[in-house]
Order: sequence, then C-alpha cells, then structure tokens
Amino acid sequence: MLKLKDISIKLGEFQLKNINLELNKGDYYVLLGKSGVGKTVLLEIIAGLIKPDSGKVFQNNLDITREKIQKRKVGIVFQDYSIFPHLTVKQNIAYPLKRKKISNSDKDELINKYASLASIKHLLNRNTQNLSGGELQRVALARMLVSNPNCLLLDEPLASLDIQLKGGLRNLLRQINQSGVTILHVTHDYEEAIALSNKVAVLHDGEIIQKGLTKEVFRKPANEFVANFTGIKNFFVAEFTPINTAKINGTLEINVSNKDEIKKGKIIIRGEEIIISNNRIESSATNNFKGKIKQIIPYLTNHEIIIDIGVDLSVVISDESLQKFKFKEKSEAWVSFKSTAIKIIP
Repeated sequence: MLKLKDISIKLGEFQLKNINLELNKGDYYVLLGKSGVGKTVLLEIIAGLIKPDSGKVFQNNLDITREKIQKRKVGIVFQDYSIFPHLTVKQNIAYPLKRKKISNSDKDELINKYASLASIKHLLNRNTQNLSGGELQRVALARMLVSNPNCLLLDEPLASLDIQLKGGLRNLLRQINQSGVTILHVTHDYEEAIALSNKVAVLHDGEIIQKGLTKEVFRKPANEFVANFTGIKNFFVAEFTPINTAKINGTLEINVSNKDEIKKGKIIIRGEEIIISNNRIESSATNNFKGKIKQIIPYLTNHEIIIDIGVDLSVVISDESLQKFKFKEKSEAWVSFKSTAIKIIP
C-alpha cells in the first residue's frame, strides 16, 4: 500500500541512507529511533513536503515521489498539533473540506463522525486556545481523518502528554487503526511500539538497522543497540560448547539450554528473570554468581540494580525487595538465574 524504495537525502551533516520500508493496508507501523535520526524527515518525504535526493515513494503501486501534496492520500499530524488558533474546533476539522465539492450537510456529517470518533464532539463550538494538549491532539487527528487518507503519518503524537492522557490517546489510535486506517507512527518510546504496533523498524545513524513484526524485533534484537533501545539491558555475544555452557563477552562462563547446538550467537537474560540476594540461595537455578553492586537506579514501580559479576548484569526488583534486603551500592550480593531463562539468538 505504501512503499519506500532506496530513499536517501542529505541535509547538512544529517542524512538518510537507502531507506526501504513497506506498509500493507491496515498496518500499524512504528518507526523507532532516538531524537535527530531523521524520523520526521522521512514522514515529510512521504507527505510530499520534502523531495528525496534519490529513491522512490509508491502508494498503491503508483510512483508518487514527485506528486503534489494535495494529490497524495496521506495525512500528517505533527507533534506541535499545528492547530489554527483563530478557528473553532469545528472550523479546524472542517478546513480540509474547503475545496471539496460536497454539500454542507455531508460536511457536517463527516465533521460529526470524526469528532465523535475522537471524543471531542462536545468541543466543536469551542475556541482552541484553552484546550489541553490531549484535546488539541484529538482535534488534529480528526482534521486529518476528515479528508479520508489511506495512510496517517504521526510525528511523536504522545510525546508531550502526561501518563493519563497518553492512555486515552493510545486507545483512540487503536480505534482509528481498527477502523481501517493504515498508520505510520514515529517515536523514541519503545513502550509505544509494544502497545500499538504490529510492525516496527529501528532507525539509527540514518539507516534502518532492523525491521519486522514487533514481537520478533523485541524478542530477537539484531544487535546491542536494538537490544538496549528496546529496553533489553542484558544482551551478550556468546560462544557455546557441546556441554550446554556458554562464554559471554569472551569472559564469563554460564550454563545454558542449547537444544539446537548453536556454536556462536547472542544471549538475552531479562532482568525480571534474575534473583538477587545477600547470600547464595539453594534453588533449581544452575547459574549462581557473587558480584559487587555498582548502581541502584529507581524507577516508577521498581528498581534496577547493576551488579558486576565479571560482566555488568541488570537486575529488576521491586521497592519492597530493595527495602527488605537493604541492598546498597558497592556492597556484595549473589545473583542466580535458570538456564531456561536465557534466550539464545543464533
């Protein structure tokens, strides 16, 4: 439905190199990347606001690379909403219909339809100056949807919203996608990708370094950058032996469950799968190591402990466990994890 083939562009020191991406009808595709890697530039190329140096953009198998903005069946919603402050909510939503040859009653029907979908019908006669960020984003989405785009391009749509507003807007984006609208959503937040997308691509240094089904990319990151960026801290290069052991990062030897007899690859150990204690505990875990706590990092609902066991290991524990065991930085502790908790990537 939407296809990018070998898209490249250079803007000063910044560049995108040979971007290839394909969205099928009904996809919710998330483009993940840090700030400044070119996610917004890519959206602007698709929308026709910027022309690439090379490569092509196809929509429904038609080359639209040099097509005028008005003739592309795409809608783009920017992070800053771009709402007209001198117009009411209704006038903002109606704006794309100005040049359409449809009756006023049909216009009103479309406005009411998308205002209802965005849960802002009660705001139609309001001025936009006093609306919240979440309300403004809903107005921007309704304004784009009223023009019936084949594909909706979203530039960090949740970035400036608080946690409560994010939840409501996520539900709205799911509804929009489920109604048949294909979405390409750019963000630096991997949790948004998990919550919303069926496919994901990771952009780094101007190139897509991994793409595919969301579950596959998150389960099998291609390299350390993707692993770290998608929230996986314990990602190691490994060499395996025939006796179900592995040497990680060339140093530490651990027990693994290598049923496929892989010789070289990478391993992932999720922080939630690791037990940390003050003393060695007797359990079915085959991996037990003593180490020194380097850092204790607080988060909203838990803590991350970085412990040096020959390699730095990230362990996730609850606030209650931290208080109970009184872990402190620079103190010694034991970690244990089962061989079956280790995910092996060939």
